[in-house]
Amino acid sequence: MNLSNLKPAKGAVHKEGKRVGRGQGSGKGGTATRGHKGAKSRSGYSKKIGFEGGQMPLQRRVPKFGFTNINRKEYQGINLDTLQDLVDRKVIKDTVTLDTLIENRLARKNDLVKILGRGELKTSLKVSVHKFTASAKAAIEAAGGEAISL
Repeated sequence: MNLSNLKPAKGAVHKEGKRVGRGQGSGKGGTATRGHKGAKSRSGYSKKIGFEGGQMPLQRRVPKFGFTNINRKEYQGINLDTLQDLVDRKVIKDTVTLDTLIENRLARKNDLVKILGRGELKTSLKVSVHKFTASAKAAIEAAGGEAISL
């Protein structure tokens, strides 16, 4: 290092941006780099979201279809093999409640829970949730358990 190659630390020097619109003498006065006339040269201009220069925008060209049922109830599905896995890991012993499922992150606090019939249940469990499929209810009762709908 010598006097011929000294330079400030990286990031220490900030290059100032060009000051536009500060008079003709600056070389960036007059139109202030905005060109001549038109909406884009005006202050306060902002293009509308989805605007395509006057062409019919995509969200208006694509047809609408279907509808959303406002009365739809979404259930969080939990299969029998998931419950059996909890039993195998000794997380649950004989009862399964909503609180148990929430603690094990299988459902959230405000979820409606439905037990589904995939897999098999080898343990007698007392399961109390919102709904059961017919096959799940039959499997729980066949294992000697109890299916209670809330």
